[in-house]
Amino acid sequence: GKAEGGVVPQGNQLEPSQAEEDRTSYRSSTSKLSRSPGGGRSVRSSRNMQCKVTLLDGSAYTCMVEKRERGHVLFDKVCEQLNLLEKDYFGITFRDIENQKNWLDQSKEMKKQIRGAAWNFSFNVKFYPPDPAQLSEDITRYYLCLQLRDDVVSGRLPCSFATHTVLGSYTVQSELGDYDLEESGTDYVNEFRFAPNQTKELEEKVMDLHKNYKGMTPADAEMHFLENVKKLSMYGVDLHHAKLLTTVCVPAGPSQDSEGVEIMLGVCSSGLLIYRDRLRINRFAWPKVLKISYKRNNFYIKIRPGEFEQFESTIGFKLPNHRAAKRLWKVCVEHHTFFRLVSPETPPKKFLNLGSKFRYSGRTQAQTRRASSQIVRPAPRFERSTSKRYIMSRTGVLMSAQTITSDTTSTTTTTHITKTVKGGISETRIEKRIVISGDADIDHDEALAQAIKEAKKQHPDMSVTKVVVHKETEITPEECEE
Repeated sequence: GKAEGGVVPQGNQLEPSQAEEDRTSYRSSTSKLSRSPGGGRSVRSSRNMQCKVTLLDGSAYTCMVEKRERGHVLFDKVCEQLNLLEKDYFGITFRDIENQKNWLDQSKEMKKQIRGAAWNFSFNVKFYPPDPAQLSEDITRYYLCLQLRDDVVSGRLPCSFATHTVLGSYTVQSELGDYDLEESGTDYVNEFRFAPNQTKELEEKVMDLHKNYKGMTPADAEMHFLENVKKLSMYGVDLHHAKLLTTVCVPAGPSQDSEGVEIMLGVCSSGLLIYRDRLRINRFAWPKVLKISYKRNNFYIKIRPGEFEQFESTIGFKLPNHRAAKRLWKVCVEHHTFFRLVSPETPPKKFLNLGSKFRYSGRTQAQTRRASSQIVRPAPRFERSTSKRYIMSRTGVLMSAQTITSDTTSTTTTTHITKTVKGGISETRIEKRIVISGDADIDHDEALAQAIKEAKKQHPDMSVTKVVVHKETEITPEECEE
């Protein structure tokens, strides 16, 4: 019979044993389908799945997707919800059964990727643009800012004290506007989150800087934020845990003593970075990398010889397992293709090709820049949501908030969840804003009762303390004349 397979783009070949592993998994999956009734299709396999996607502002977007659909269907739905056109820098992540983060492959069926895991996703920046000023729309830069604020606050993007204060001041200007002592008071920034270990000194410095930004628009503040954050050494670096293996044919590479040393491998727009004890010890720019491959749980990079070197060098790294090695390899292939190539490489169709069939299927940075330059719509109006905050008062109250929006045919429900902790007692307050819209055929009272019933069903341990109803009727021009 006909054998199926693929080759890796030039410079990204696989080792033979890896190709065998990938072909084995392919054969086993197709054999299972051939044994199932109806040619592998069943009533259950065509069922719609509810997907919950956590957006960059912390809110949740829920939609239904047929589980045989490819990943791009969910991605396109989210981008449409966000009114985002420059979407190639973004992606959707999910956690597998080992709680490891994976990027949803837009060219692959979703049910083949979400195996044994909940259909919960996150919308994130995948490719961090080296120069955010080249993005065409403010709304794209806003979503990039949201991702980077979370990167900074979580500690994934380390900053100095001075950088924290500068970034924090632009965040405040973007969300609150000009400094106003009478309206805001003297401690208006202490509910913002700027840094993993925030201090009163940092907050005071943020306020001092914020006073100088009078007249600066939110879009300008976000541009200044991005101009500062893009200079950080860890900007846009995707880190992976690994151990150094013995170097193969590397006269000038790491010594034998370095074998087994724990390091971090970083993948970014410019190439591969190696960190040890949080310090960068080596960098391999994409033009210097000849080949990337993985075999079992080992990952290899072949380096072009230097000016005074005669031979190519290969450096090996040991990853926690085979899946981690393949995950790192895929991230490298995607970053190399997106940032270095004019267009994605298409595999040649040859008989009996072995190797992984994975390819980066989206547009490259060069292609998305051309597409962005052709955007003709007016600048979209959008509401900047409140960033993640906390309030720690002298009485020891910790507050956090979350907003969730969901739609049905006649109602839109916005849920605000506020959690407080005081004196060791935890309290959760949920406020739902239910907008019922439609013509006279809809029984609004019944719809409201149904919505309250659903709310009680979702939160059985909670009691309804207050219901406020506002009715608005649209008046037609004819009624105005009467």
